[in-house]
Amino acid sequence: MDAAHTIRNAVAQVAALRLDAASIPSLHAATTAVKSFQAKRFAGTYADLLASVEYAGAARFFLEDLYSDKDYSQRDAQFARIAGALQRLFPQQVVATAVSLAELHMLTEELDRQMATAWMEGAGASSEVDPVARYVACWLSVGREKDRYRQLEMVLNVGGELDRLTRTPGLRLMLRMMRRPATATGLGSLQNFLESGFDTFAQMSGKGARAKEFLATIQVRETEWIKRLFTDDVSTSVPALRSCIANVR
Repeated sequence: MDAAHTIRNAVAQVAALRLDAASIPSLHAATTAVKSFQAKRFAGTYADLLASVEYAGAARFFLEDLYSDKDYSQRDAQFARIAGALQRLFPQQVVATAVSLAELHMLTEELDRQMATAWMEGAGASSEVDPVARYVACWLSVGREKDRYRQLEMVLNVGGELDRLTRTPGLRLMLRMMRRPATATGLGSLQNFLESGFDTFAQMSGKGARAKEFLATIQVRETEWIKRLFTDDVSTSVPALRSCIANVR
């Protein structure tokens, strides 16, 4: 499957899941609750990085562009519109990043949908007043442990590709030159993502060493959460998760 087809297929599946959820108010509300909770969990897990000088930009980029509860439909539509042009106009490294992002987005939306369905149908309903306990119950109900690790691997892959892009000669100039035509043709959201990702990783010092440290931190902490939520007793995983998000607003 070529890059353009992969991107269009991923975007179409995400759009279908969102359209279906939007047509069912209770499912839409559950999806919003799950995504919002996950964004808070990320913010709590990486509060130190978000407050640091060196890593705040990268942590914020991950929170807002990969782990966020934001609506990505505009960016997705733009990815689909230029899927074919990507292969003709952009360096192969940019194409690979776009494909990785699309595939990550598709898996994330699928997992979130199953979590939302479990939330809506009452997994952990006895703990409805405690969203932390309810989230853990939904996580265990959905399962798919291998896909959780695959999702993390894909997140790290997108980060690694963005880091490599910063060392592609002339790419930043190319992105800057694309800004006006991209905006004029309705591709501003996609352009902003590419520029933001490029600049975020370029600003970390150490010629890639800092980026590798950042991604290694993501890998360690996310792996710990996955293991905890799948293997720990609920009596320990719920308090740990509650503590993680306690100070997030």
